[in-house]
Amino acid sequence: MYYYPYVQPIMDAPPYAGYPPQFTYYPVNRFYPVYYEGLTSHLEDPRITLRDYGQQPLATNIEKATKRNSTFRTALWTGDHLQVTLMSMPVGEDIGLEIHPDTDQFLRIEQGHGITEMGKRKNDLPFRRRVKDDDAIFIPAGYWHNITNIGNEPLKLYSIYAPPEHPFGTVHRTKAQAMEAESD
Repeated sequence: MYYYPYVQPIMDAPPYAGYPPQFTYYPVNRFYPVYYEGLTSHLEDPRITLRDYGQQPLATNIEKATKRNSTFRTALWTGDHLQVTLMSMPVGEDIGLEIHPDTDQFLRIEQGHGITEMGKRKNDLPFRRRVKDDDAIFIPAGYWHNITNIGNEPLKLYSIYAPPEHPFGTVHRTKAQAMEAESD
């Protein structure tokens, strides 16, 4: 695909009977065209804030964005069919028992330890698992669910809703703000 003009045989390689000599190609750091050099993630620029970039293309390091978030819930991207929110829960706090009748949900823990509970009835949550960083949680539409931080540091996660669950630009600094907004 790319032209490598400086193909040279390796001179100190051992002889291989019946095999062609091995070659070294263009320098190792040149696997892509030069015009891609210098591009960085938006999170490497400290002037960029965590906000809703919905309806615009976005490429980001989701792990860094999640760990950088200090609010209970911040929408990072809200589209017509999908939404990504970042969450941070203090030690001992939970999301609160909730259900999304028409929305599937994906959660990924990036920092901390917690317990997730799920079930079809509000008073019966038979699915109960410990979760930690790098774990994923899949919540089908119509299931009651809750996540509680049982670790000794904030539980940081991101959530993907399909379709979107919260209004564009949602920022809830605390759980109390989130509960108040949901009751309205």
